[in-house]
Amino acid sequence: MSIEPRHEFYETDQTVTISIFDKGANPDEAAVNLTPQALIYQNGDKRLVLEPLTGEIDPTASDFTIGKVKVEVRLAKRAPGRWVRLVGGNASDAAVLPGSAAPGSNSTPARKPHKNWESLSDNILKSEKDKTMSEDPNAIDSNSAFADLFSNVDEDAKRAIMKSYTESGGTTLSTDWNDVSKGPVSVKPPDGQEWRKWG
Repeated sequence: MSIEPRHEFYETDQTVTISIFDKGANPDEAAVNLTPQALIYQNGDKRLVLEPLTGEIDPTASDFTIGKVKVEVRLAKRAPGRWVRLVGGNASDAAVLPGSAAPGSNSTPARKPHKNWESLSDNILKSEKDKTMSEDPNAIDSNSAFADLFSNVDEDAKRAIMKSYTESGGTTLSTDWNDVSKGPVSVKPPDGQEWRKWG
């Protein structure tokens, strides 16, 4: 008794592609026989007979490939159009419909237009105006803040600022020259961070 392997098909107006699921089919043993109205697949005890086909095919223009998981048979239709089903009755009952007129055919439905997410995010970013320093209450212009600080202090405080900032690697800023002049200013990184010397 032969076993019929699972199969499925999809089609265009010119071709029908049949996938026969026969895992590990040996290309030397598997056979696909095509006639204008039939497809017969045989591999050991597995046998699939599709006869009569809904429409006529051209066996010379048809081909097949044997893969690791399935055998794919591409049938060339003699007359363009869509088949309602793969196997039909006799030739007079064959329901060959013109393309896209076949109800329930395996044609892909109309798709929605592709949304361009990149342009959408660009538009959002352009619409969000950057706030200036005067508009944002949380923004501090460090350059102008240091310039104001530096311009409004005496010479000893300026020396203390320069020495403390330079020797501490930017981690300390002092305006007290009496404290800073006593020795090198130590590095004081923020909590949870570690100071490393580079170079």
